[in-house]
Amino acid sequence: MKKSNSTFYLLITPVLLWLLALIVIPHLDMLFRSFRFETDDGLWVFSLNNYLAFFEDSIYWFTFVQTALYSIGVTILAFVVTFPVAFFLTKVVGKRYSSFMTLLLLIPIWIGELVTVYGWMILLRDNGVINSFLLKIGVIDTPVEMLFTNFSMTIGLLYISMLFMIVPMMSALESMDDSLIEAASDLGASKWTIFRQIVIPYTTPGIVSGGIIVFMLVIGDYVAPNILGGKSSLWFTEQIYNKFLATFNWSEGAAFGFLLLLLSSSIVWVALKLSGQKLDKVGS
Repeated sequence: MKKSNSTFYLLITPVLLWLLALIVIPHLDMLFRSFRFETDDGLWVFSLNNYLAFFEDSIYWFTFVQTALYSIGVTILAFVVTFPVAFFLTKVVGKRYSSFMTLLLLIPIWIGELVTVYGWMILLRDNGVINSFLLKIGVIDTPVEMLFTNFSMTIGLLYISMLFMIVPMMSALESMDDSLIEAASDLGASKWTIFRQIVIPYTTPGIVSGGIIVFMLVIGDYVAPNILGGKSSLWFTEQIYNKFLATFNWSEGAAFGFLLLLLSSSIVWVALKLSGQKLDKVGS
């Protein structure tokens, strides 16, 4: 028993040190900075002025709300796009082909987000692959402006994040007994009834888990909104970046960062309540 306990503490110590050094301490430091405010006399005092600055400027509010709405929208789109793929790979195609197709889905992670975003720029620009193809087959007469818009930003965020939605759903679907679907079909249930009353309830933990991961990745993303989005594609992480590295106002940047953390955590909490899931069940 003593040997087992010592092995456990030996294995858990590096993890705890990693969390403490790279997550707990930096966040505590940011929290401390968020309450620091420099007066006109050059003195540093503890104040709520950094948080009040967010509420006093409408552009911050607008960006804050737009970021949240787009993140929720991309999360829903990720589910709609990837659920049929997850069901096909786990319940329709053979195991051998399923493993190969799943491997292909991992390619975007190998490439990296920055290269993927620039790849979408090549596809979506005025003289890019998509516009050139549409012009060649006569669908359009002039190039369609797709790049540097909310559309291109959404496409980029969706492509980057949808893999993190499909993997938890595939895991949930693989554990579901196929006889449940077969029995319901034999009893005369329609495909929609089977989907709504059997498949979706069974895979809800995987859906919620994937949704949380996708939402947190999207709402905290900086590369895709900054490169693919246009002037109207405001993203709150850009505001935080500007506070830290453009104006060097680290105190306001820290306050804005914690407001984003509070927003994302609140939306995740609401999603868990609405879905009737618990965080420990979703993460298992």
